[in-house]
Amino acid sequence: MQLGSLRQLTVGSFVLALVPLIALLWQSQNDLAKVGQMASVETRYVVNVVGLMQQLDGAAIDLERTLRQYAIIQNDTVAELTDSALRQFVDAKEDLCSTIAGSETCSLLDKQIAQLKNFRSIQDQLLLNAYLASLGSGVSAMRGDVEKAIQQRLAIQQDDLNAMQAKQAWSTAMLVSVSLLLILLGSQLIVNPVKKLKQIIRILAQQQGELPPLSTQAPKELIGVERDLHWLAERLQQLEHIRTALLRHAAHELKTPLASIKEGCSLLSENVVGHLNPQQAEVLTLLSSSTQRLNTLVEKLLDYNLLLQQAQPTFSDVNPHQMVKDCLGDYALALQEREVTVDIKVASIYVDEELYRRILDNLISNAVAHGAVGRPINMTIYNKGKNTILDVANRGKRIPQEKVAKLFEPFTRGDDPRNDNVIGTGLGLSIVSDCARLMHGDVAVVDVDYADVCFRVAIPQKENFNE
Repeated sequence: MQLGSLRQLTVGSFVLALVPLIALLWQSQNDLAKVGQMASVETRYVVNVVGLMQQLDGAAIDLERTLRQYAIIQNDTVAELTDSALRQFVDAKEDLCSTIAGSETCSLLDKQIAQLKNFRSIQDQLLLNAYLASLGSGVSAMRGDVEKAIQQRLAIQQDDLNAMQAKQAWSTAMLVSVSLLLILLGSQLIVNPVKKLKQIIRILAQQQGELPPLSTQAPKELIGVERDLHWLAERLQQLEHIRTALLRHAAHELKTPLASIKEGCSLLSENVVGHLNPQQAEVLTLLSSSTQRLNTLVEKLLDYNLLLQQAQPTFSDVNPHQMVKDCLGDYALALQEREVTVDIKVASIYVDEELYRRILDNLISNAVAHGAVGRPINMTIYNKGKNTILDVANRGKRIPQEKVAKLFEPFTRGDDPRNDNVIGTGLGLSIVSDCARLMHGDVAVVDVDYADVCFRVAIPQKENFNE
């Protein structure tokens, strides 16, 4: 299954991640509306109950005033006012009791009202005072019931708000988690193909391993880039085959006529075909020198071709003392006029023996060719951090900084003349760089206080290869 375009995937993932947040916003709006409705209902209830209680208080005051007036005046007009005050009190009590359910004070007030309805027959002032005091106590008790009812409603409202808050917190946590998971899922659909592209680029750069198959579940733009990288890998492989074949065939074809020329020069120099005059001997000397120079170029070309074909180095523990001894032995004639200083501070190194020997050969050859005649060459092998360092330093003309960057490119030669009669191929330092790269290391020109030119090769040891 192929995903849509990168833009569609990005927009779709963004919209999909917004769905839980929209649901959370919708739920929050509903809860806010419920809270507003609840607050409105409770506010109306409190206002209504407080208003009814105030009406009851006012009716109780009016009733007490008219009863006391009737106790003094006792005429029909005051009696009618008292009956009217009683009805108002009863109406206010009924309204309040219907609002406050389950109040025991309502039945108490009913008994007290029944006693006061016979106010015409009450002649004792003390009895009337007792009835009125009892009525005042009942009204005070009703006021307490009103406060209690309001507190109960507020407590219920608070419980509802707490439950709603807990539900909101739980919903928020769940929906935000879902949104984050969707975001991670959407980003992973983009990150995985990008990681695969990085893996392909790394394989192309290191020229190691097979390319993974084309993705089927990725945005079409990234699949297009991956397809282009596969095409580039095939093209690079074709060019690599052409280059190695060209070097191999060219070097091989040059060997045959070169051998014939060398054999002819040997026959002439041994006077097999007759004695040579001094002019002919001089020409033969030049011809032999040119033949030897051409043979060196062919050998360098074959060596570089062999290095290009060696993609997988073989690492092992190598004795650096013996390797350096063998290397210096090969250059004994060139080094007999120079004071060579060798300082090896490690017992063994973990390298590819053939590649490391090529590094030593080419660096020593470079130091002999470009170092000052009669001046020492320093070679040091030591550990620094997680790497084994090889320093080969010589005295002579310093390398300009602007030429250091191109120094390790193939077929790049220095401008200064060599100390020997061999014309360089410009492959020596390139071979050093490629050998170091195959062993996961690198080479650089560094500044030291004891020499004018120092090449430093850093090779990571075996515990660092998997990092």
